[in-house]
Amino acid sequence: MRGRSDYWFHLPPAQIAQVPVEDRDASRLLIVAPDGPLCDRHFSDIVAFIPEDAVLVVNDVRVIPARLRTVKPTGGAVELLFLEPERDAEKARPGCGSETWRCLARSSKALRPGMDLRVRDGNGEVVTVLHGRDSDATIVVALPQPALDLLDRYGEVPLPPYIARPGGPDRFDRERYQTVYADRPGAVAAPTAGLHFTDNILDRLRGRGVTIAPLTLHVGLGTFAPMRVEAIDDHVMHEERYAISESSARAINRALAEKRPVIAVGTTCVRALESAAARSDIQDAQTGPGLIPAGPGATDLFIRPGYRFRVVDRLITNFHLPESTLLMLVCALGGYDRLMAAYRHAVAAGYRFFSYGDAMLVWRS
Repeated sequence: MRGRSDYWFHLPPAQIAQVPVEDRDASRLLIVAPDGPLCDRHFSDIVAFIPEDAVLVVNDVRVIPARLRTVKPTGGAVELLFLEPERDAEKARPGCGSETWRCLARSSKALRPGMDLRVRDGNGEVVTVLHGRDSDATIVVALPQPALDLLDRYGEVPLPPYIARPGGPDRFDRERYQTVYADRPGAVAAPTAGLHFTDNILDRLRGRGVTIAPLTLHVGLGTFAPMRVEAIDDHVMHEERYAISESSARAINRALAEKRPVIAVGTTCVRALESAAARSDIQDAQTGPGLIPAGPGATDLFIRPGYRFRVVDRLITNFHLPESTLLMLVCALGGYDRLMAAYRHAVAAGYRFFSYGDAMLVWRS
């Protein structure tokens, strides 16, 4: 059985994209079909590879400026990454603030419950620590106002640590680290496969008869938390919330019933779709047995080689970090040997990696 280290590959630091290409669809695109050679194209060519009867599933979540810089009473700096509203009613404790949120905290020393953290450059706003670090290294804080209002005024775009911004993210990142169809705030990282799409590409796809089906998955720790164990089966995924609309569920279920391709834009869509299918026992009045129920859900699904896909036929995705759960998911879809060979090809061919990097289209093996 393969372990985490079997998903390592050498990546020159110079190939980690620090800024996006000027035009979204000018990124490169690696075609990884089940048979035949790897094919180097540009993302503007993607329309030719999407069948006219396909359903293209996109994650319409909007990235919030989730990184907040604060200061302890002693003057020490504390960086908070807001993950999601606290869902444990006991830990939320009504009355302790307008809202309570779970955060990752970067601090030189432990943060004590009851400690007030002053928002740096804020207008006297403070956030109060309610609970110190849990087993997942997160804390719970209470806020003096709605979180999205506070973050919109003082927060920063939560760019990944491998993107160097000595002065912090700029106004350009606020726009460019969103998809053109971003609509529902709540993510702390972008569904980066969607960053390549333009309104023009989406219009061309619709003009050919492709159905665009949005869902919402709030990207959080389940997507970007690193794996720290060698034995893959010992890794536990963090839960992420998603929602699928009635119209999107209907379109996907109809495609499945008619054996038409369902193409996911990004690993977040894969996890939401496969999780919804796994818990579904509904009967859809229009399509017969429905695999995808509409409505909210949560997923801690860890997809790795050996997983049997029920929904997704193809995947548009970026190039992921070595030894990451995202790379394992892509290998599960396209086959370990073929995908690792594709990554070696991408390195040799000078593809740009990670969030602001290039893309690949992978068929299910």
